[in-house]
Amino acid sequence: MSADPTPARVDDWPVIDDPVSLDIVAALQVAPRVPASKLAEILDQPTTTVTRKLKRLQQERLVKAIGRFAWPLVTSGNPLQMWIRCQPGRAYEVAEELKQFPEIQFLMVTSGSADIYADLYPLLGSDANDLISRRIPSIPGIASARSQLVLRSPRVGQSWRLNRLTEQQRRELEGCTDPVVLPPFTRIEDLSEIDFRTLQELGSNSRISAADLGRKLSVSSSTAYRSMQVILGSGAISPRIEVEPAAVGFPLNANISLQVDPSAIPDVLADLSRHPSARMVSMVAGSASVTHNGAFTGPAQLADFITEDLGALQGVHSMDICIGLNVLRRYWMDRDGFRIGDQVQGILRRPDHLAD
Repeated sequence: MSADPTPARVDDWPVIDDPVSLDIVAALQVAPRVPASKLAEILDQPTTTVTRKLKRLQQERLVKAIGRFAWPLVTSGNPLQMWIRCQPGRAYEVAEELKQFPEIQFLMVTSGSADIYADLYPLLGSDANDLISRRIPSIPGIASARSQLVLRSPRVGQSWRLNRLTEQQRRELEGCTDPVVLPPFTRIEDLSEIDFRTLQELGSNSRISAADLGRKLSVSSSTAYRSMQVILGSGAISPRIEVEPAAVGFPLNANISLQVDPSAIPDVLADLSRHPSARMVSMVAGSASVTHNGAFTGPAQLADFITEDLGALQGVHSMDICIGLNVLRRYWMDRDGFRIGDQVQGILRRPDHLAD
């Protein structure tokens, strides 16, 4: 195995371990834009406590409120999954080169049948075929690379939950979400200048207020508010809370590829999507037919998942498992241990950018 199995500065990594902070994260996963006062009421905590703890989580870059862009506004096609084998000792060197591509949405150094696993999204103006057939395979240190097209993803990372809340708390939080009630935008060109800039700001901070947005865009608060309602109400962006699973007690990442009978694929996708470990469940076109990217508390939980949950699925013939040694990027944000970096540049592209 060529990858270095020892991530840097393990002893310096913080962990979110106090119950109130974990409840805050769990609540924000359901309602990322819930006001702090309402959040405190639902969690039965003083507003000052919730505000202070949330501020600390954000300042230490353990939690980040971002937005998930609607795919037609940022991509020209379906994503691809890539498995890369590297020359001995060069996995991290190759990974650093891969981080230079804004199309790489997720990046993880692994053990198993591959040294690196990556998700590649064909951003508007990108040539995905050139990326997977020439530019990426020609990176020094890569021995081989294979890819497969994602056909469908019934479960995405935004849906992953800590499962700490009561049913009553979940219902109250769901009432604090922004409903999608407007027709969707299907092209980035259809957004006005103000709406495009609002989309950018909500992408990097989905909890921004209308007043703060207005100051950033040099418009009135009422104009900013109306633009936010257009972007949120059309589903152009879906607010989400980003937290590294390891920071909240799920340090083991596993990417599991399954060969499944075609007739059994729908049931396998549905069963895997319901599993609490699931972050990304996809039907793919390649050497496998279904992939499951999951977060686990440790080897024992993964072992139970393999023998009990996967073992109970009908139509599964074989599996291949890659274990994450170090997550270097998740949802276009580079990671330093548990800490979340800024979103990479060049994801949201205007038409004039495409013409360059």
